[in-house]
Amino acid sequence: MLYGRAGESAAIDDLIEAVGAGEGRALVLRGAAGVGKSALLDLAAAKSTSPVLRASGIEAETGLAYAALHELLRPVTGLLDTLPGPQRDALRGALGLARGSADRFLVSAGVLSLLAEAAAGQGLLVLVDDFQWIDQASADALLFAARRLRNDGVGLLLAVRGEMSVRGLQELPVNGLDAGSARLLLQGAAPQVQSALIEQTGGNPLALGEIARLLTPEQLAGRSPLPDPLPGGALLFGEQVAALSDNARLVALIAAVEGSGDLDLIMRAARILDVDPAALVEAEAAGLVVGEGSTITFRHPLVRSAIHDSAGSVRLRGVHAALAETLDGDRRAWHLAAATVGADERVAHELATTARRSRERGGYADAATALVRAAELTPDTDRRAERLKDAATSAWLGGRPGLAESCLAQARELRSDPELDQLRGRFELHTGDASEALRIFMAGSSLEVLADAAEAAANVGDTEAIVEVGRRAQEFPESFLREVLVGIGATLGGDRRGGAMALRWALRRTDTLTDAAGYLWASAAAMYLGETDAATAYAIRAGRLARMSGMVGQLPIVLEFVSTAERLAGNLAVSEAIAEEGLGLAREAGYTNSVAAHLANLAAVAAWRGDEAACRTYADQALAIAIPHRLGLRVGGAQYALAMLDLGLGRFDAAHARLSSVAQKGPGEGHPTVTWRSAPDRIEAAVGAGDLEAARQTLAGLERWSANAHSPESQALLARCRALVDDGGFDEALGLHTEAFERARTALLHGERLRRTHKPGEARPHLRAAMETFERAGAEPWARRAHEELRAAGESAARAEPDALATLTPQELRIARLVAQGASSKEVAAKLFLSPRTIEYHLYKIYPKVGVTSRTELARLVVLRMAPVAGGDKL
Repeated sequence: MLYGRAGESAAIDDLIEAVGAGEGRALVLRGAAGVGKSALLDLAAAKSTSPVLRASGIEAETGLAYAALHELLRPVTGLLDTLPGPQRDALRGALGLARGSADRFLVSAGVLSLLAEAAAGQGLLVLVDDFQWIDQASADALLFAARRLRNDGVGLLLAVRGEMSVRGLQELPVNGLDAGSARLLLQGAAPQVQSALIEQTGGNPLALGEIARLLTPEQLAGRSPLPDPLPGGALLFGEQVAALSDNARLVALIAAVEGSGDLDLIMRAARILDVDPAALVEAEAAGLVVGEGSTITFRHPLVRSAIHDSAGSVRLRGVHAALAETLDGDRRAWHLAAATVGADERVAHELATTARRSRERGGYADAATALVRAAELTPDTDRRAERLKDAATSAWLGGRPGLAESCLAQARELRSDPELDQLRGRFELHTGDASEALRIFMAGSSLEVLADAAEAAANVGDTEAIVEVGRRAQEFPESFLREVLVGIGATLGGDRRGGAMALRWALRRTDTLTDAAGYLWASAAAMYLGETDAATAYAIRAGRLARMSGMVGQLPIVLEFVSTAERLAGNLAVSEAIAEEGLGLAREAGYTNSVAAHLANLAAVAAWRGDEAACRTYADQALAIAIPHRLGLRVGGAQYALAMLDLGLGRFDAAHARLSSVAQKGPGEGHPTVTWRSAPDRIEAAVGAGDLEAARQTLAGLERWSANAHSPESQALLARCRALVDDGGFDEALGLHTEAFERARTALLHGERLRRTHKPGEARPHLRAAMETFERAGAEPWARRAHEELRAAGESAARAEPDALATLTPQELRIARLVAQGASSKEVAAKLFLSPRTIEYHLYKIYPKVGVTSRTELARLVVLRMAPVAGGDKL
């Protein structure tokens, strides 16, 4: 019988009710050992009207990648074929059902999709006990899915003790029983005895029950004093374990170490140790274990702890050795490692092989754990350093940057190795001091390390270092990457003609690119040519490839550029959705510096929308990371967002001052990319503030930068800026624009100029067109500015009703765009790390919002309304 727990029972009822209504919920039950978390899971299982999937963490399997997931999902693996292809293949690989590598993000998305499929039409309750003991790969996948449960009809209950982080999930503390409930549990004991036991146990129900069982009738009645200390000690079951015979304790220890409860395996190990397996009956008679067919389970996890802790180290190693003789594969390797004292290359090799298998299934964090232990067992110094290096890489890919840095530091103490230095540079670039990453990479000698140096220098904003990288790259044979580095370096070094030739040479070979990294370099090449539209298209192409390739683990970084690209194209809602996705993935992966990038992008989107509070919050959060981490690019990006907020709200003096600061040399300022991208905005702010000389100086710089730009959009921006400074040329700019959003900005400026020169009739069409575009984009302050100018020009028309697509959430808008391009629900799910059923649910909400009834009508609406990215690939 479950005493008390009214609050916990109500929370479980709410979760079950939500699941029945088709909602997705996750709840974490956190409490000390013995407090009743397992009983609450039993209660949930008994109350559920939906099917139940259940698994428990097993301490002996914490290093076996996806062991818990395999136990949990085994009943529903028949649904794997319903998943999107990339998710299906990754999850099959993770569960050992097929060979091949498994990216951890795809595995996690596959878990979400599989749970949603299992819940279809009936709901699903997922219960995981002792979550603190499940393997890291399973934990990561389940937490990823838990944070994304929305309308899948899946309820997830996790029971955990200790300090294990479950960030982002709702937690329900499970404490000791209240006095009234505890007294019910202690019925038959004298009131003063009840009070003493409740006080000394904190109301822990397991402790109360066990101690009461061990007391004599006289002690319970209060006629004899309570023993001091109370029986059971810290482990509660210690005295019962101690009362077992030596043979019974040994067999129980085998069961405790084996962990899974496989009776046949336990008996085989017992025979190896020359002990009668029948001795296990004694432990069962004592109420410590329960036999169920071919499985042995412990009455409570603390029984295992008590048995384990009562054994000496020599006996423990003997049990591990015996179990290793009965096993093969990963479990054998771990038992061998636990049985080994000192260095042993044979055992280290087996554990390293286990790590390789974990990596192939996407279990990078568990691979790192295995490699750390393998390194400890490795006698050869160089090989130990190699395994520590591999551990560092696996920990990094597994989202464990702290462990990665620790392993790398140990490896560097053992040997000097350029690969170790490069790895340290990557860690610094993504989580630490970007200037330190630059220093490390500049000491390298290969073209790939020089490319890393260029990336670090771009993040820092060190122009001289970028120029030096370009100079050193000339020593290498001609290639796409070499020409990009040479071209960028030459451009920043003053040789714009030579730089343009190298960059054009590289861009003519983009049809040979096959990965996201290559397209990001192509985007950089186009940007340094002054062709923002082409740079945007290449960045979006990189995002598509990153989602569908083995580079998914680097997706948070790629999405930095995709979000920026969509914002530059005026697709603010899409940019926001991508930045939010990237922010979540970056936090889960431990990529601190990528977090700053996404925060800066979100600040810029909020600026365009006129959301001052959100803009300042995001910018402050970005700066809090970017300044100490020497991320000049992100400092500049956050400051740019604040400046665009001022510009959109008509605060020209403030915008002019901030944009001028961003363009000046100094820590976190003067970044070449930010300086060039902000040039049209600086000219607009300077003209608005009445500083025509500053506007002319900025225009001169923009003309130099754009001298080799061939795209119509780049020429349109230049024509607009000349028109602002020289009173003419807006019509030329409007005729050249290929980007709807930038055309609207030009139309607004042109309309303002025409109205102020007393030509309201000519101004009105331009102002009206600008207002409509800004309204569709959600750029509220710019739409309001155009509307006010339109009224001043003599047109009293009210603001248009919000565009149908403007009613969609950022996530819904992204889904609508992908569906409009012909992607199936499975394909959209694979790209967005959602389940196909979630996609269908969103479509069910999207159709009535925008007034369509089919995918064909949705595609027609999206194509009509959304601003295209020139040459871009929206997938």
